[in-house]
Amino acid sequence: MRAECRCEWSVFCEWRGAAVENAHAIGDNRDVSTPAPTISPAIVDGLVARIEGLARKTERRVLIGIAGMPAAGKTTLAEALVTRLAGGPEWADSQVAHVPMDGFHLADAELRRLGLLDTKGAPETFDVAGYATLLRRIAAGESVWAPSFERSLEQPIAQSLPVTENTRIVISEGNYLLLPERGWRAARSAFTETWFVRVEEATRLRRLIWRHVEFGKSPVAARQWVLRSDEPNAQLVAPTVKAANLVIDLDR
Repeated sequence: MRAECRCEWSVFCEWRGAAVENAHAIGDNRDVSTPAPTISPAIVDGLVARIEGLARKTERRVLIGIAGMPAAGKTTLAEALVTRLAGGPEWADSQVAHVPMDGFHLADAELRRLGLLDTKGAPETFDVAGYATLLRRIAAGESVWAPSFERSLEQPIAQSLPVTENTRIVISEGNYLLLPERGWRAARSAFTETWFVRVEEATRLRRLIWRHVEFGKSPVAARQWVLRSDEPNAQLVAPTVKAANLVIDLDR
C-alpha cells in the first residue's frame, strides 16, 4: 500500500529556505560532527517483511529502488536490508545483492573533459543509460558484474559487485530514481517497487556537510559545496516523492 505523501512543492520551498539557514549555521560551527545514521529495527522489520512478501509472489527477481535527497539515509537503509535479508533463514548471501546507482558516476577525468566536474553529483554526471541497461539485465535474470562507488576515492569501481544466477533480491538506491526524464524512467521501469526515504532537514544537512568534512573539506568549504551543488540536486529530488510506491520517514 502506498504511503500518503505530505511533501507538496510549496511546503518543500518553505522548509528548503529554513534548510539553507541551517546549512549556513552548521557550516559556521567548527564542530560539525554528527552520529552515523541509524535505522529503527521496527522499520527494517517491516520493510524486510514487505520484500519477502513480494519475493514469495513471483519466481522472478525482486528489484527494490530506494530514492531520496542527498544524505537522507538511502545507503544506510539499503545496507541494513541486505544484511538482514542475507542473514535470515530464507535467504543466503548469494541471493541478495546491493547495486547502488552511484556506481554509475562518470569518472572525474571524464567530468573534467565535459566541463562538469564542478557539478559532480547532478543527474547529468551519471551514465543513466548504462544504469538502466544493467537494471534491465538484472530484472531479466542475467548474471552480471555491477560497479560500486568508493567514497574515500570519490570514484566508481568497475565490475566489483556480483549479481549471480542465484540472486533473488536486488536493492538499488540513489537520488534520482524517480526523476521524470526519459533515461530515469527507463531505469525505474525495471524495479518491482520504488521507495522514497525522508529524514528531518536539519539532520540531513548536518550529515551531508559532515560527509564532505570526513573526506577532506573544511566545514566552510563543505557548507559551500552543499549549498552550491547538493541542495540544487535536492530540489530536483524532493517533488519526485509523489512517484514512489512507499514513503519511509526514518525519523519515526
